[in-house]
Amino acid sequence: MIAEVALKAEAELGEGPTWDITTGTLLWVDVLRKEVHRFHPERGTDDSMVMGQHVGAAKPRTRGGLVLNLRDGIALWDRDDSKRWLVYWARDGVRGNDAAVDPAGRLWAGTMRYDEAQGGGWLARVEADGAAKVVLDDVTVSNGIGWSPDSSLMYYVDTPTRRVDVFDYDRESGNAVNRRPLCTVDGDGVPDGLCVDADGCVWVALWDGGAVRRYTPDGRLDRELALPVSRPTACCFGGDGFTDLYVTSARSGLPEETHAGSVFVFPNVGQGVPTPLFTG
Repeated sequence: MIAEVALKAEAELGEGPTWDITTGTLLWVDVLRKEVHRFHPERGTDDSMVMGQHVGAAKPRTRGGLVLNLRDGIALWDRDDSKRWLVYWARDGVRGNDAAVDPAGRLWAGTMRYDEAQGGGWLARVEADGAAKVVLDDVTVSNGIGWSPDSSLMYYVDTPTRRVDVFDYDRESGNAVNRRPLCTVDGDGVPDGLCVDADGCVWVALWDGGAVRRYTPDGRLDRELALPVSRPTACCFGGDGFTDLYVTSARSGLPEETHAGSVFVFPNVGQGVPTPLFTG
C-alpha cells in the first residue's frame, strides 16, 4: 500500500486524528501551534481555529461541539465559539497530550511534561459531569489509547517504554486493570498514537520510524505500512465504511522533508469502527 497525501500541511506537531461521525470530517490538531483542524475530504478543504494554549486532542461530543485536552485541563468548546473548563488541573511545565473516548462516552486524557521528565505525567478518566480520576500516574509521555471491539480490553502507550500495553476493561465502571505488555516495538521508531480495527488489531504510528504497524490481538506484528515522512504521530479509520486509514505527522525538526506535517491516507486498507462521542 502507498500512502497518499490527503491534506498537504506543515503542522509542527500534527496529532490526534479522529473521524467525526456527525459531520463526516476528520478532526486533528497541531499541538504546538495551538490549532484544532477539521478536514473535509470530499471538498478537500481544511478549517482551523486557534486555541489559547497548546491542545493535545479534540474529540466530538454528543451535544455538539468538542471536548479539548488543553495544557491546563479539559475544556468544552461549543458551536457558538464559547469555551469553558470541565476539569482544571494546571501544573507548571505540564501539558495535555493524546486523548480518546471510551465505548461508554468517557474521555481518557493523558499528560506529559514539556521536558519529558520521567514520570512527570498521568492518565485520567473524565466523566461527562467533570468528575476525574487519575488512573495511571508516573507516566512519561502519555500517548495512544484504544479499546477492543467488544469493549473487554483497553490499549495504551507510554512512549518511552516502547510498548503497547493492554488492560482488562469494564465498560460499565470504566475500570482498567491487570496491565501487561501486548507487544514491544522493535527496530526504528517508538510507538505514538494508535487505533483499533474491527478485527481487534492495533494500529500504531511509529515516531521516528516512518511507518504504521498493525499488531494482532495476541501481540504479533502482521503488517507494516511505510510513509514518506519520519514522524507519523497517530492514526484512525474514517471515510465511507471506515475503510480508510488517516495518519497525522510532525514537521518540527524536519524542514527538509517535503511532506512532513501533512495528513496521509491509506484508502481501503482495513475495516475500522466508529469513534464514540464524549457524552459531556
